[in-house]
Amino acid sequence: MSASVNPTVRRRRLGAELRRLRELRGMTAEEVAGRLMVSQSKISRLENGRRSISQRDVRDLCDVYEVEDERVRAGLMEMAKESRQRGWWHEFGDIPYSVYIGLEAEASSIRAYESSFVPGLLQTREYAEAVVAGTQPDTDPTAIRRRVEVRLKRQHRIHGEDQLGSLWVVIDEAVLRRQVGGRQVMAEQLWQLVELGERANINLQVIPFSHGSHPGMTGTFSLLEFPESADSTVVYFEGVTSDLYLEKDADVRRYTNLYDHLRAAALSVAESRSMIADIAEEFTK
Repeated sequence: MSASVNPTVRRRRLGAELRRLRELRGMTAEEVAGRLMVSQSKISRLENGRRSISQRDVRDLCDVYEVEDERVRAGLMEMAKESRQRGWWHEFGDIPYSVYIGLEAEASSIRAYESSFVPGLLQTREYAEAVVAGTQPDTDPTAIRRRVEVRLKRQHRIHGEDQLGSLWVVIDEAVLRRQVGGRQVMAEQLWQLVELGERANINLQVIPFSHGSHPGMTGTFSLLEFPESADSTVVYFEGVTSDLYLEKDADVRRYTNLYDHLRAAALSVAESRSMIADIAEEFTK
């Protein structure tokens, strides 16, 4: 994605710039909405990058914020145009977590905690098929295949040229024990984790059952960081019908601290790799 425009990231950057311009004018989102005769929620969605923004919207907002510099206006208009382009994932139809895919495609670092299954970036095809079919039982086979293909294409960040600078994953022991797809599928999946865990940019840690309660029991989440300082860190939570994204500094600090506690509760990287290999051996027998 680095060689092409990422519409998700463009929307975030444009939204952040529009928010900055509004705050420079000392205006609230409600005041702007009133001037443009639109809902306050529309202004909020435009600023948080969750909604496509048209060049007409940018023009109207620039008028409200009295932006007279034509170069600034032209730059914002170009960002609006780029933000409406389609990412590679749109080729696969309606993907419910398309915003996340766009962020993941641009991230330089991802820290993830998972308690139920292997994170998508690390899944084998057979494991991914079993996860999608099991978690979405009412989905037709064609849609399942489409979602699996999207998941595998996302793994370009692991296996392709534009690799993540850092992927740090903490998983609960339950991820290793639950027989998703059967014993052979699990064995192949766990051996792949052992292999991937040997890479310099990938760290895997396991929180064993013996540790007891830990902060991750409240739910799974991911922290995504980006190469450009203008792009703030995002805390991501996947939901059944909708996803949640947090970007405020206080929220990011809270979940960064929580993740540090999870890493401290987990086995070391070397110990975790050994544990994964031992359980893989159990499934292989």
